Amino acid sequence: MEILVIVSVLVLVLVVTATVFVVRSRRAGGRPADARRSVPAEPAPAKQAAARATKRDGLGARVREIFAQGGESSWEALEDLLVRADVGPTGSADLVTRVRADVSGGADPAQALRDEVTSILSEGTELNLEGEGLSVVMVVGVNGAGKTTTIGKLARYLTTSGRKVTLAGSDTFRAAAGEQLDVWAERSGASLVKQDRGADPGAVAFDGVKSAQAKGSDVLIVDTAGRLHTKIPLMDELKKVRRSIEKAAGAPPTEVLLVLDATTGQNGISQARVFTEAVGVTGVALTKLDGSAKGGIVIAVREELGVPVKLVGTGEGADDLQLFDPAAFSARLID
Repeated sequence: MEILVIVSVLVLVLVVTATVFVVRSRRAGGRPADARRSVPAEPAPAKQAAARATKRDGLGARVREIFAQGGESSWEALEDLLVRADVGPTGSADLVTRVRADVSGGADPAQALRDEVTSILSEGTELNLEGEGLSVVMVVGVNGAGKTTTIGKLARYLTTSGRKVTLAGSDTFRAAAGEQLDVWAERSGASLVKQDRGADPGAVAFDGVKSAQAKGSDVLIVDTAGRLHTKIPLMDELKKVRRSIEKAAGAPPTEVLLVLDATTGQNGISQARVFTEAVGVTGVALTKLDGSAKGGIVIAVREELGVPVKLVGTGEGADDLQLFDPAAFSARLID
């Protein structure tokens, strides 16, 4: 009896083992090789070329490598490349259309792209200042973009050009703002109007206009607060400062400059849109263009909002602020 039980158990174990083996074999054998291991589709040659060139500085070499492959996919690859360079979907699509028309006439793709960027950015780049009387430049931007430093550099640029400059510290929220303006006023030879921290920014701007007029200044540059641009109270405060300037001067600010960090990427579009809607931005001062940032975002700002670039910061030095040169910028972007 014991032998019969042992034999029965052995038979049962063998049957179960065989069943498991058959099931596993059928599962493995019944699945096609392609289903067991998915193979990604081979990207188009132009996109492969773009991927290989992404570590190079500048867009020129990448554009030429894309078009060396030929084919319709080159245009899609070019648009992808421009989007990655912060030009934005709208600006990228427009540039591709323009370059496509140029290339059909035999132009070099990279040179055609450079020429089109220059053309897009060339209109309205002059810094508008009054020939007579007081010019008021209101400067806005988020904290960290380099707003106060840009104001100091602009003051130095104007004073070395023979203009008499006054600064107004309407950023009464940030603790270090007044101290920074003090330093820049001394370095640039400008006068400074400020009040204690927490004072009414509009009142400071109003006093700044009156003081600049009394001193016979040619230009008043008004610093403003720059907390996160998504905070509605900040936009309301900036509107109030603008109204105070208009009330004191009898006219709107001559320029409203948005200081924009070149490394900001597509967030620059939302910044520019919010500030433009609030205070009517007339131009962009692009900062931090001395590092790896190429500043493709300014094309997007120009294309989508119609706001031109007027000033470019290229370093930390007091003299590292230049009037915007569209041809030089496009050469840097597409080298």
